[in-house]
Amino acid sequence: MKMNAPSVFSRLERGRQLRIALPNFSLGLVAVTVTAMFIWSIWAFAGAILWSVVAAIMFSPLNDRLLKIFPRERTVAAILTLLVIIAMGVLPGVALFMFLLDQAGSMYAEVQSGKLDIPAIFERVQAGLPDWIIAAMRRTGVTDLASLREQLSIGLTARLQMLALHAMTIGQGVASFLLSLATMLYLTFFLVRDGRSMATAIASTVPLAVDDRRMLADRFVSVVRATVKGGVLVGAAQGFVGSGIMALLGVPNALLWAVVIALCSLLPAVGTGIVWVPVSIYLFATDGIWHGLIMAVSGLVIIGSVDNVLRPILIGRETNIPDFLVLVTTLGGLVAFGFNGLLIGPVLAGIFISCWDLIGSKTGTFYNGKGRRTVNV
Repeated sequence: MKMNAPSVFSRLERGRQLRIALPNFSLGLVAVTVTAMFIWSIWAFAGAILWSVVAAIMFSPLNDRLLKIFPRERTVAAILTLLVIIAMGVLPGVALFMFLLDQAGSMYAEVQSGKLDIPAIFERVQAGLPDWIIAAMRRTGVTDLASLREQLSIGLTARLQMLALHAMTIGQGVASFLLSLATMLYLTFFLVRDGRSMATAIASTVPLAVDDRRMLADRFVSVVRATVKGGVLVGAAQGFVGSGIMALLGVPNALLWAVVIALCSLLPAVGTGIVWVPVSIYLFATDGIWHGLIMAVSGLVIIGSVDNVLRPILIGRETNIPDFLVLVTTLGGLVAFGFNGLLIGPVLAGIFISCWDLIGSKTGTFYNGKGRRTVNV
């Protein structure tokens, strides 16, 4: 039986395509496997790598200015930039950690000596609660206030004792943190010095159009800068305002509360309430209704307004991410990735919106952060 010419040519073409596809498939499989093993091998330092990238992005404008002064000395410019990073970021962070550790030790010493009488504090709070709060607690099943006070005081004391007894574990954690910090600074130096050439080499292997790659990269950089800058400035502002109000109302350790408020402000919308709501209840019970009312109104109006005014300006407008999405992705990132998720969540939200903007621009519609808009393509 004779074969016609088209069938012979089609079989030869299929054979040729198979010979080309099989090595490419094998190469792709090897690449995926090696990449997965590579990520697994460096996963322990994922946080250090992330924050080295963030530091390089945040301080790249400074490095560019230094390169204008030392145009032929990229290493010198990178070293000077790294010293500024240490002075502005690392040293204040270490000082803050030592301050919190000292405050925890002082609190434990006060509990042990009886100077900080936790049961007595709860007794004053319980005695100062109005009848409607007690009635509401009874409706929710919290009827034995004495037992509740005892359990809370025992739990807090046990936590403080645990910190003291596990000093060795804490020391190991500090050593691990210092190792990650050293790794971060080491990587930051090379990213500051050679980051652009690295990014160009990596981008050339990404199978996207040049304009699409550039847009996604710009989006990534803008979201990182806005999130970090906004988080730091909003936290500092809310910590300053909140601690000032507490100092005026006679709340002890106002400086400690400034730090706590600043850290809690990393959670948008709800963060600072973790601090000022319990403080308001404490002031209601111990210093009278006016102190508690002033604290509650100040927390809701003044401290909250700092977040409502600054965060959209510093983060929302620059990244074009809706406020509700910033809140959801920040909380979701915190649950999924721990502390690093406070940055990863908003960055993923920005990249997510950008990717669908690209898809929409190619199909006829895109999301501009405020609503869908149809375009002609």
